[in-house]
Amino acid sequence: MPRSEASKNGAHHDSNFSSNVVTIDVGGQLFQTTKQTLSSVGSKSFFSNIISDSNAAVPFIDRDPDLFSLFLSLLRTGSLPSNAKSFDMQDLIFESRFYGIEDLLIASQSNPDQFDAFNLDRSLILPLNGRDSPSAIATTPYGELHVAHGSKITSFDWSLRRKSTILTQFMAVDSLLALSPALAAAGATDFSGLQILDLDKGTVTETLNWENVTRSGSTVQAIGASDEHLFTSFESSRRNSNCIMVYSRRDDLRPVATIGHYEIFGADLDSAIPSTKLQWISSHNLLMASGSHSGPSGVSGNIKFWDIRSGNVVWEVKEKLDCFADATASDVLSSMFKVGVSTGEVFMADLRNLGGVDPWFCLGDGRKVVNGKKEGLGCRVESHGRQVFCSKGGDVQLWSEVLIDSRKTEGDERVFRKNLMGRVKDLGGNRIEKLCFGGNKMFLTRKDEQCVEVWNSVKSY
Repeated sequence: MPRSEASKNGAHHDSNFSSNVVTIDVGGQLFQTTKQTLSSVGSKSFFSNIISDSNAAVPFIDRDPDLFSLFLSLLRTGSLPSNAKSFDMQDLIFESRFYGIEDLLIASQSNPDQFDAFNLDRSLILPLNGRDSPSAIATTPYGELHVAHGSKITSFDWSLRRKSTILTQFMAVDSLLALSPALAAAGATDFSGLQILDLDKGTVTETLNWENVTRSGSTVQAIGASDEHLFTSFESSRRNSNCIMVYSRRDDLRPVATIGHYEIFGADLDSAIPSTKLQWISSHNLLMASGSHSGPSGVSGNIKFWDIRSGNVVWEVKEKLDCFADATASDVLSSMFKVGVSTGEVFMADLRNLGGVDPWFCLGDGRKVVNGKKEGLGCRVESHGRQVFCSKGGDVQLWSEVLIDSRKTEGDERVFRKNLMGRVKDLGGNRIEKLCFGGNKMFLTRKDEQCVEVWNSVKSY
């Protein structure tokens, strides 16, 4: 290639490179980056205006250059640099909103993908005002937290550094579900109707009721949700009928179906049991509804999987011997889990192979027998990721599946192993009553304590 042509190509390359470099003056300090870096956060950010501005002059931004330097690193790597710890998080949040990149900041600090079950430590205590202990807690995927205590609901933002409290019409909230960072569904077993609450304004935006045959009030026993629907378990105030209402989240909570409608006749206790826990199983497009009842002959209950389109029960298990104290399902593990109210053992049922009289097998050693004691009473079980968490007294057990042979088939027995969570100093305490997950954190509450414990696996800030 002739030297003159090579020189032209080199000059053309240098021209392309220089046109891709952007110089910005922030508070009197010059920064250089590329158009690709600035455009990585989309067209709605502050930086998109800089890229589209054809003015040859260096753009000036009258903001703090030290904070801008952190955000430039965030744009380049998706993470804040280590020196970010010397800045107040509220300053970072406020500044990120100016630049339109708060979502990127949230993703770097409270991302569900950062959750590490084997490295959770108790990192923070969130105190609550007043004398009431939490009765319900709810989270969003990126870690906003709502806590019901007495007639109040206290909300924490994703950073857990800013909180606000509203007063509700309830004496106590028994069921709480976060629909968004600022919107929640709340209900109680002694108050008629499901309320949709604006947590920023402290107002009731809508009240949903079930019109039962006796036209009495309808109290809320449980709330659940999928991306498309809101599910509510109602029981009539006279406690002689119950049902599950299905509302469309994409059509202003319009009621679209009524499933599991039971009228109680005589001593038919099975139909008298309302669903007290609702969970959507997206991998099977089914709603899991569970409820139990304590009577003279012990604790009995049932777990039903509903096809909400047909309104039919696809599968059901009735519990009498070692009925569940709590039950949950895992999409990731394709399994259902329960804690036996009598033995306190954790059991699993494979959702891919349901059938038979007793689908459960014990994850522990199975040595405990049903002897009239209720060792599992008050225990909670929840699944998150590939792990199962079970509260026992003041501790949390962590159950994980051991993948022994990748060639295993569905019929082979699955093996789970138990670990106690936390360091020695974190073990023990009052009985754990609520357990949930959001962002990279686990939240739990304890009996008679006016606070929420935060267990974190990432010391990112």
